[in-house]
Amino acid sequence: MSQVLSKIFQSMNAAVFVRLDEQDFQLLTLPPIWLSQFCSKDLVTGEQIRLEGLFPFLDCFLQEAEDLWDSKVSSAHRSGPWIDFTPNGEEIPLEAMALRRDDKALLVIQDLGEEYYNEVVRLQGYRNGALSQEELEREIEEQTKQIRIREEEIAMKLLSAASHRDHETAEHVRRIGLYAEVMAEALGWDVAARADIRIAAPMHDIGKIGIPDRILLKPGKLTEEEFEEMKQHSAIGADMLSGTDIPLLEMASEIAMCHHEKWDGTGYPTGLSGKDIPESARITTIVDVYDALVHKRVYKEACTEGSALEVMQQMVGKHFDPELYEVFVTNLEKMREIKENYSDPGLG
Repeated sequence: MSQVLSKIFQSMNAAVFVRLDEQDFQLLTLPPIWLSQFCSKDLVTGEQIRLEGLFPFLDCFLQEAEDLWDSKVSSAHRSGPWIDFTPNGEEIPLEAMALRRDDKALLVIQDLGEEYYNEVVRLQGYRNGALSQEELEREIEEQTKQIRIREEEIAMKLLSAASHRDHETAEHVRRIGLYAEVMAEALGWDVAARADIRIAAPMHDIGKIGIPDRILLKPGKLTEEEFEEMKQHSAIGADMLSGTDIPLLEMASEIAMCHHEKWDGTGYPTGLSGKDIPESARITTIVDVYDALVHKRVYKEACTEGSALEVMQQMVGKHFDPELYEVFVTNLEKMREIKENYSDPGLG
């Protein structure tokens, strides 16, 4: 890259990479300070770097970027702004752009700096001054809806990484969220909390991404030692989703930690019992067992609904919260509709 272009990108506080393969990129410009902070080391122009895992949001955007690069069109595709945190906790607003030039797949990541925050303040001032209360409420409602859609898309993409390892289907994790939302509505949860559990409940097993393949993919019965290691997925998932004040992720973290706790206190990882187990996790436990029983998997045939309910009834008061199980049964028709509308392709 010419010195002139490199200086231009340096003044923009941007880093330009060329894609070498699906995981590796080469830095074409002088490394901005913020990039070195994320990498926890000093970088030099021309250095090969693996971006996967540095920026969780970018991992999702790169899936979209691959489509553009493969199409070989000359247009650019932007990620939209997102906020990321350096290892020392500094907040940095970033935006990525994928494009193809001279038959090269390029990725530009820019620190938006103070201009981002100035724009946020400016837009907020405009909204406060120009919009009526009714218009503002409509806009907030629409923006909230779009944020929810994006959150769900990001969650599903993150979950796809874990599901590729343990063969869970995309429809399975989507059903878990929809079942849980039905139960939350029946229990009188507010709209925001119901939307949270629809997205959070499917993340209950995300910690399995940290379990070794020799255990996660073992075809036979686990040894006692292997099962103890498998049980760590609850704490791993909770840790992955913790450390935030975002209600959605707080709920996802408590579900990941507690979805294997049992009403009678014989579950894991901490042996919680009764209503000491978060309600979100008690809901997820019931709907996860239901879905696992009534669907075919590579290792088992599907149970009939009647057989599944017989099995689940034996778990009431031991594994399940009795009151929540009654809510589940009362709403069984809605559960059945979700099961039919989101069936697993190729598994019946």
